[in-house]
Amino acid sequence: MLQGYLHTDFRPLAQLLERQIRSHGGGAALCVYHRGEKVVDLWGGVATQQGAPWQASTLALSYSTGKGVLALLIHRLVDAGLLHYDDPVCHYWPEFAANGKATVTLRHLLCHEAGLYNIRAVTADAHDMLDWPTMVQRLAAAQPEHPPGQTWGYHALTLGWLLGHLAERVTGRTLAAALDEWVATPLTLDGCYFGLPDHEQQRCADLLKLPRRPRPPASPWRNWWHTAQKRSMHGLHQMIGFPTESIADGLEPHGIQHFDFNSEAVRRACIPAANGIFTARSLARVYALFAEGGSWRGETLLQPRIIEQIERIQQRSMGRVIALPLHWRLGYHRVFSIGRQPADAYGHFGFGGSGAWADPSRRLSLALTVNRGSGTPMGDLRLPRLNACVLKIVDQRA
Repeated sequence: MLQGYLHTDFRPLAQLLERQIRSHGGGAALCVYHRGEKVVDLWGGVATQQGAPWQASTLALSYSTGKGVLALLIHRLVDAGLLHYDDPVCHYWPEFAANGKATVTLRHLLCHEAGLYNIRAVTADAHDMLDWPTMVQRLAAAQPEHPPGQTWGYHALTLGWLLGHLAERVTGRTLAAALDEWVATPLTLDGCYFGLPDHEQQRCADLLKLPRRPRPPASPWRNWWHTAQKRSMHGLHQMIGFPTESIADGLEPHGIQHFDFNSEAVRRACIPAANGIFTARSLARVYALFAEGGSWRGETLLQPRIIEQIERIQQRSMGRVIALPLHWRLGYHRVFSIGRQPADAYGHFGFGGSGAWADPSRRLSLALTVNRGSGTPMGDLRLPRLNACVLKIVDQRA
């Protein structure tokens, strides 16, 4: 089923990926770098509704996994002196100061502490997200849900326009052009887009829906059980002080059920927090840069002082939107694995199952792209299982 390249040490990882594709359906690509060497570059399964096979060049819409790529662009601009982590955003984007946002800094944005996670407050319908200028203007005028730095709330959708327009302001270029100049070209990436160009549409895998399971017949017992589950979850949220209303505010713009991520219009639009389109090869190379301390193929793209800032955990608390401490660094969250957690690793996962990350202590990076999945905003268990497998292999190699 799988094609590509595999170092023999990583055979168990390939076997696990193959089992996942067989059991889950759809297609996937997996790429791993270790000690600066590409040791896994595999793909398999189907890429389209018609059953066309996944190819070496296949791109996949990867939802929130793109936030990590966007964060790298921001760090490159900081490294160049065009941005500073603790400068107010309005220093670069004067209109942003409206409605109490004058003290919001770039660091607040990268750590999801700006209080601007409420997508429902800046959209009447999910299709508003297709209009880049409108979303930028609305976020400039938006009022935060809390004072900056007081707590954090996952900016699941809004972060893309906030960081993306900031990059536009300081480079004088569109986000797509800035991404190409500062990230894709220096790393020679073979597929890395916020807003897929028309000439690349044919490379993009279709998102395949999971088959609907037949609903069991209703019964008093089943109704009681579902009600009890909802009440217990609500009670747990109350007990830990988690504001349940923030989930919908942060994740579900009105009309999202009619928003087709498979359409060419959505692929073409620039929604950087949710519709980044990549190859696993490109994502793994992005994180290989972090795994190698900011240098790639002899060229330093991030100075040690920037890497030091990126890797420092900014907060460990539980915030809003997601009832889970994510241990935010500057733009990156902790890496989840089955079993022992890699303490030094950081990256970004996405809805549907994709994700990419680096572990500098092991000089390791891994990226997974998929086109069939469901679960939480952080994906499902496929990636954590692959993570556990690769960590075991790498530690045995050591």
